[in-house]
Amino acid sequence: MKVHLVDGTFELFRAFYATPPAHDAAGRPVGAIRGLLATLVSLLREPGVTHVACAFDHVIESFRNDLFAGYKTGEGIEPDLLAQFHPSERAVAALGVVVWSMVEFEADDALATGALRFGAAPEVEQVVICSPDKDLSQCVAGTRIICRDRLRKADRDEAGVVARFGVRPASIPDWLALVGDTADGIPGIPGWGEKSAGAVLARYGSIDDIPDDAARWDIAVRGRDRLAGSLRERRAEAALYRRLATLRSDVPLAETLAEMEWKGPRAAELEAICREIGFEDLLTRVPR
Repeated sequence: MKVHLVDGTFELFRAFYATPPAHDAAGRPVGAIRGLLATLVSLLREPGVTHVACAFDHVIESFRNDLFAGYKTGEGIEPDLLAQFHPSERAVAALGVVVWSMVEFEADDALATGALRFGAAPEVEQVVICSPDKDLSQCVAGTRIICRDRLRKADRDEAGVVARFGVRPASIPDWLALVGDTADGIPGIPGWGEKSAGAVLARYGSIDDIPDDAARWDIAVRGRDRLAGSLRERRAEAALYRRLATLRSDVPLAETLAEMEWKGPRAAELEAICREIGFEDLLTRVPR
């Protein structure tokens, strides 16, 4: 069997910006909820999709905000999008999909925990993390745990991670610490870019093992004196950024593998929600 783990927060954002605005009879925004349900139904209709969970940021802030003031917050999120966060979780649960609702942790932490847990189950052939987010590439293991960009219909296994970033999955947090991640508010280390980070980490693996003195580097990298100096002066910052970029694998997820199996929607609940958001047409597309 395969286990599909969906980044619900990403899908909700994507639906909000990709679908026309819509409102229910009370004037509440529902367009993103419709788009999210539609994409999940499309996933459930694919051959071999049997065990599914969808992770959400119930709130935007997490424990990482206590570590770094510049980490991402809910500031700047469109109010109409923010208003659809919690109703979306209720709608996905009514669809019969397991919902992981994160408060202290982030949705990506739940996905990382689920990937590690279910990827170790002997009866699981593959775990598919449905998200294009760069940080989830650290979860990839061979072809057993992969990331899938459903919009572009592209899979990223371990060879794909190396091809894209220049490093193996274990070095992705170090890569993000050096390069930065604007989506999460991680600024990175000045002077370091994707190519330089990939080349240096491909050789040394970890920020901790990169020599302070560029003269001790045994690889040729353009501007290595400048790069070494920048990292040397900001090692504490780099360590913090790596911690921010490292996904947790200890989220307390309650479901067993058997409980991850999709057995159909909660029919009455889903019908009520579809009527509420004016999306009764979806009911004809839900597989039975």
